[in-house]
Amino acid sequence: MIAFMGWGLTALLAGCAPVGPDYHPPRPELPAAWSGAGAGGTANAGTAALETWWTLFDDPRLNGLIQRAIAANPDLKIAVARIQQARAQYRIATAALAPAVDVSGTYARTRRSENAGGSNAGTTQDLYQAGFDAGWELDIFGAARRSVEAAGARLAATAEDRRDVLVSLEAEVARNYLELRGSQQRLQTARENVGIQDRTLYLARGRQDSGLGNRLEVVQAETQLALTRAQLPPLENSAGAAIYGLSLLLGLPPRTLEKELAPGAPLPARPAWLPETLPSDLLRRRPDIRRAERQLAASTADIGVATADLFPRFSLTGLLGLQSASLGDLISAGSRYWTVGPTVSWSLFDAGRARANIDLNRGRQEEAQVAYEKTVLAALGEVESALLGLSRETETFRSLADAVRSGQRAVELASGRYRAGISDILSLLQSQTALYLSQDQLIQSEQRLAFYQVALFKALGGGWEIDRDESTISSRPSANTLVGLQPIPTGEVNQ
Repeated sequence: MIAFMGWGLTALLAGCAPVGPDYHPPRPELPAAWSGAGAGGTANAGTAALETWWTLFDDPRLNGLIQRAIAANPDLKIAVARIQQARAQYRIATAALAPAVDVSGTYARTRRSENAGGSNAGTTQDLYQAGFDAGWELDIFGAARRSVEAAGARLAATAEDRRDVLVSLEAEVARNYLELRGSQQRLQTARENVGIQDRTLYLARGRQDSGLGNRLEVVQAETQLALTRAQLPPLENSAGAAIYGLSLLLGLPPRTLEKELAPGAPLPARPAWLPETLPSDLLRRRPDIRRAERQLAASTADIGVATADLFPRFSLTGLLGLQSASLGDLISAGSRYWTVGPTVSWSLFDAGRARANIDLNRGRQEEAQVAYEKTVLAALGEVESALLGLSRETETFRSLADAVRSGQRAVELASGRYRAGISDILSLLQSQTALYLSQDQLIQSEQRLAFYQVALFKALGGGWEIDRDESTISSRPSANTLVGLQPIPTGEVNQ
C-alpha cells in the first residue's frame, strides 16, 4: 500500500508544472560583423586558435609561464574552491526532493514519587525504545524543483567564474611578459645609444684637444650623454616590476623569477593574422556573458521558489518502532508501534511577506537581465576598441619604421659631415637624439600592437576549450566574417 502511494505521488509530482516563470535564454540583438572587419586580409587561424592564443606568439618562455600560472595562481585556486562549494549547494538542493529517514534509540529509567499516590507510587520503571521515522514534503507546486534549477544555474555560473579568472590570468601573464621584453628591448636600445654618444663625446674631446673643436661642443655632447643615461633607471625599474608581477601571478614571492627572466630578450614575434569570429560568437565564448546568463536563469528560478510560498505544503510522515519496559521483549511482535499520515500546512496570513518576497525576486531578475545586457555591450565594446587600437597603431608603427630608417641615414650623413669638419657637433647630436627617440617609440609601438592583440584575444573569450557538443546559447550563423585587419608589419626595421 505504501509503495503504491509512493508511485502514485511520484507520478502526480511529475505531472505538476512548477509555479513561477519558465526560463528562456535571452537573444540580444548583435551586429552582423565587426566594424573593423572591412580592411581586408585573409585569416589562416581558425577559432580553435583562440583556445591557446598565446602559442601564436611562438615564444616557449611565454608558453611555460602561462602553464605555470594556470597550475599555481591563487585566484584560480580560489575559483576552484568556489566551484566545490556550489556543487555542495546543488547537492543540498537536490536532497530536498527525496524523503528524509531518521533512526533513533532511547533508554530511560524513571521513579515515581512516593507521595504521588496511586498503585505505582514509589515504583521504578525502565523504558526501551527504537524506531525509524520518515518525512517527505511533496513538491506539488515545484518549490524544491525550482531550488534545484536555481542551484544548478549558480553552479554553472561559478564554473564560468573560474573560466573568466583563467582568461584574465592568461592575458595578464602575457601583458606582463610583453611589458618585460619591451622594457628590456628599450633598455638595450638606450644602452647602445649611450655607447654611441659616449664615442661622440670622445670624438668631441679629441677635436678640442687638436684645436679643431671647442669646449661648447664637448659640453653639448656631455649633456646629451647624461640625458640618455637618465633613461636607464626607469626602464630597469619597469623591467623589474614586470618580473615581480609575473612572480605574483605564478603564486611566487616577487623576486623568484629574477634569475630566469633578467637576461634580456626582444619582444616575441606577433601573430600576423587574427582568427575568424562573429559578434554572436561572444555569447558562446565569453565566460562573463555565460556567467551573466546563468545568473539570470538562477534569479528566474528564484521567483518560482518564492511563488510556491503562496500555496499549501503537503507532507507524508511515518513512524515505525519498538517500545518495551523490558530489553528482552523489545524485539517481540507486541512491542511494535507505528503511525503514518499526511499533513497540510498553509499560511493564511503573513502580512504580505510572501508577495513581498516574490516582488523582491522579480526585482533581482530585472537586475540580472540588465546586468546581462550590460555585459554583452561591454564585451562588444572591448572587441571594437581592440580592433580600433590595432588598426590605428599599425599606421603608427609604419610611420615610426619610416622615421627610424630616415634617422639612421641622417646620423650617417651628420657623422660624416662632422668628421669632415663641414658642420658642428650640434647637428650630429640632434640627429642621434632623433634616431634614439624614433627607435624607442618604435619599440613602444610594437609593444602596444602586442598589447592590443592580447586584449583582442581576451575580448573574444580566448583561453579555454569549449566542449564541441555543448549547446550554444543562441543560434550561430553559418558564415564567418574575418575580424579584419591587414597583415601587421613585422621585421621592417633593423633595430
